Amino acid sequence: MSEKNFARMYEKDFNLGKYIIQWTSTYFLIYPAIRLFYRVSVKGRENIPKNQKFIFAPNHISFLDPHTVFIATNRPMAYMAKTELFKNKFLQWVIPKLGGFAVNREKLEVATIKTVRDVMKTKYFNLCIFPQGGIFRNKKIEVINRGFAVIAKMSKTDIIPMAITGVEKYNWVPFKGHLNVSIGTPISWKLSETEIYEQWVRQVCSMAGYEYIPDNQEQETKETETV
Repeated sequence: MSEKNFARMYEKDFNLGKYIIQWTSTYFLIYPAIRLFYRVSVKGRENIPKNQKFIFAPNHISFLDPHTVFIATNRPMAYMAKTELFKNKFLQWVIPKLGGFAVNREKLEVATIKTVRDVMKTKYFNLCIFPQGGIFRNKKIEVINRGFAVIAKMSKTDIIPMAITGVEKYNWVPFKGHLNVSIGTPISWKLSETEIYEQWVRQVCSMAGYEYIPDNQEQETKETETV
């Protein structure tokens, strides 16, 4: 199977069977291991309106994050995963079974857009995007791919920002770590891409207590406006 195939999944792929795999792998394997080393705290579940589907957009600090999002929201989830992960034979097999599909971080491909549309056609599945595109443990929000705002507008789906903290360094002492998840308020897809981006940054930084580091393009824009 080519890399492009990993970006294209269909409505039928996001079914009850996939949700059962997500639920069992999380609550029978991952969650017991997390609870052994971390006390888990989730705040803001009341910010998720019922009977509506969302794009959940957390910061990214560990390989536990996809399962953490599932635990915090208790919703079936389709995950965007960077294309590079699918070069590993084991991950090629396991990521799609857990609801993941490939995304090119450099360019939003047609296959990815079609998959997003199919996810939103399903009855229960929501979409999870990590706007940072990779793991950052430096307690800063930086290197953000703004494609998540494009996808929100394209799919006409509101975004719920999330902040995950406490796993910037893995804890191996039983019951000593603290894994904290904060769920923000929905960001309307009807806003401009810039407004969506800015609201996401503002909410995540506030919930996580992280510093925001603007990218070079944004810095140049601000400098131009000041001249």
